[in-house]
Amino acid sequence: MTRDDPGAIFDRRVNRPVHPAALIGDELLAQCQLSRSRTSGPGGQHRNKVETAVTLVHAPTGISATATERRSARENKPVAIKRLRLALATEHRVPVPAGEIRSDLWRSRCQGERIVCSLSHADYPTLLAEALDVIDASDYDTGKAATRLGCTASQLHKLVRGHPPAWVNLNQARESRGLRVLR
Repeated sequence: MTRDDPGAIFDRRVNRPVHPAALIGDELLAQCQLSRSRTSGPGGQHRNKVETAVTLVHAPTGISATATERRSARENKPVAIKRLRLALATEHRVPVPAGEIRSDLWRSRCQGERIVCSLSHADYPTLLAEALDVIDASDYDTGKAATRLGCTASQLHKLVRGHPPAWVNLNQARESRGLRVLR
């Protein structure tokens, strides 16, 4: 988990860098190296002769994601982008300052004390990244993080649990700090 990113875009409204998982489309691709390769498996001979696999490497962090299951690179590219956004949300941390830290997106998705966002929605990786950044800044005390984010701890747990690698990372970090593992 890295904290420093000299090429980060800064969000002045909440006085913190924009998490790379919050970048979409061309903004994220501008920071990535894209490569195509051949892959084997279902899809017949076409798949063995044409470079349909897409791998994206986020240059500032070195985090990567690959998509191979579609029959064309054009179809695999959005899948790789979504996987990269989730990997960035899970593995990369940005600093969280004191004071109000909730983004406009977080405030719009946090209704009452509930977080309203489907796991398949394009906003999910951004919300996951923001939640994990605040949890990290709260030294993995999810109750304290939930208070800062204006939601309940159970809603925060539900959000993170939606992406199993993030849940595993959260529990490993808690365990390494002597905190109990969340179920």
